[in-house]
Amino acid sequence: MALSQERSACLGLWVLLLLGAGMEEVVEGCSCHPAHPQQLFCSAEIVIRAKISGEKIVSPSNSSSPYMKMIQYEIKMIKMFKGFNKAKDIQYVYTPVFSSLCGVKLDSNNKAGYLLSGSMWSDGRISIGQCDLVESWDNLSLSQKKNLNYRYQMGCECRINTCYTVPCASTGEHECLWTDWLLDNSLNGEQARQYACIRRSDTTCGWYRGGPPPEKDFLDLADP
Repeated sequence: MALSQERSACLGLWVLLLLGAGMEEVVEGCSCHPAHPQQLFCSAEIVIRAKISGEKIVSPSNSSSPYMKMIQYEIKMIKMFKGFNKAKDIQYVYTPVFSSLCGVKLDSNNKAGYLLSGSMWSDGRISIGQCDLVESWDNLSLSQKKNLNYRYQMGCECRINTCYTVPCASTGEHECLWTDWLLDNSLNGEQARQYACIRRSDTTCGWYRGGPPPEKDFLDLADP
């Protein structure tokens, strides 16, 4: 919502703990590296489809700071795409109350459906944030929904390199060039919505689209 394939990092330094003074101070806002949906999928520990059925504010028992408060979303999990070895059934997900701490606001009034990705804390709770793959299910393209089942996972060993300027050249056979920003001035363009970078049988990586041909060519387009 990282240039690194391993993790889309939240760059915001959430909370500075001034332990000596016994104070907590927010020092920066939330900032995320641009990342293709597949990168966010691959870096997440948990990826699920769920409906939001309720929410409430919770605080750690050892802190009275408002900045430590979390929104606890009650969910009904519909399908799990990733994380089978970590969780069987997920009833709640957590996010910071403040957007400046990368918290996300979800619609809990209409039992809206979402694609949720995040990480698991040591106590088993699931954390989601702005730098994760969190999107209304209805806003996803058909290709994205299909790619969640297996194509994104097929390409997790591939590297997706974001192109901001020309020239933008591939640095190896195990890389896909993401050119949405160059072609559409957007990070939610054709490649993000329709394509997955997958490893082919010869171990090289290339973009794959399981549907009609694209309206425009990409700088690094090769169907397996």
